[in-house]
Amino acid sequence: MSSATPPAVTVLGLGPMGRALAGAFVAAGVRTTVWNRTPGRDRELVARGANGAASAAEAVAASPLTVVCVVDYDAADAVLRQEPVTAALKGRTLVNLSADTPARARDTGRWADEHGIGYLDGAIMTPSTTIGTPHAVFLFSGSPEAHAEHGAVLRLLGGGHTHLGADVGRAAAYDIALLDIFWTSMTGYAHALALASAEGVAPSELAPFAEGIGAILPPLFREWAEDVESGSYSGEGNPLTSAVSSMAHIVHASEGHGIEAGVMRAAEGLARRAVALGHGADGFSRLAELLGRR
Repeated sequence: MSSATPPAVTVLGLGPMGRALAGAFVAAGVRTTVWNRTPGRDRELVARGANGAASAAEAVAASPLTVVCVVDYDAADAVLRQEPVTAALKGRTLVNLSADTPARARDTGRWADEHGIGYLDGAIMTPSTTIGTPHAVFLFSGSPEAHAEHGAVLRLLGGGHTHLGADVGRAAAYDIALLDIFWTSMTGYAHALALASAEGVAPSELAPFAEGIGAILPPLFREWAEDVESGSYSGEGNPLTSAVSSMAHIVHASEGHGIEAGVMRAAEGLARRAVALGHGADGFSRLAELLGRR
């Protein structure tokens, strides 16, 4: 990439995240072409210096690198697997930052190989407001050659940039696992706010203490990862039998206020199953092994 040939990129999909991606490229001085199925969303970007394209195929043909960011792979396929667009992508590189499953990522990787398209799958792990800043976190997987060729441009999107290897589904695997942590945690917090409110504790009163609970978690993440990898499942500090008792109290208190406790009941049921299988002295990390049994 030389000064005589400035980098160029196309962005397909101009929802909030797509607009943030395109905006970061424009701000970095990259020649940016944009397209969205719904007309009009490119106005602000065009005013800032982006080039609006009349069709997805025209947009793809404008750059050696295309980034697509839509709601899921069904939406991405509806754009990419149309003959004019597929033909225009041949010999170019496609980066798919749409969210979906590892299986869908691998399927798209096979499709890209069949059509002579360099392919990287990616996951955006931070909000749209972080894009273009050192706080943005991106995970990529797929063609090492494509990443080597276009990594410098992709790094303009943010400071956190990791290529996870040639397995094209690996970024999506990280994505769904990390989102699993996020959404189950936020569901727990929403339930805690409802339960606390029912007991006369205002959400703003609980929040500082909830932050303290959050601070306990990072060391546990590493400790449990080591437990699961080693198969030790140490319950020295808090055995499953103790956890079951604690969870039962939460269920009882919640349902006493008419608050649905299905999520905690499911967690308690899984813990009781582990105890029934003889793992009562183990730590809560034993549940990862139990869930993974086939």
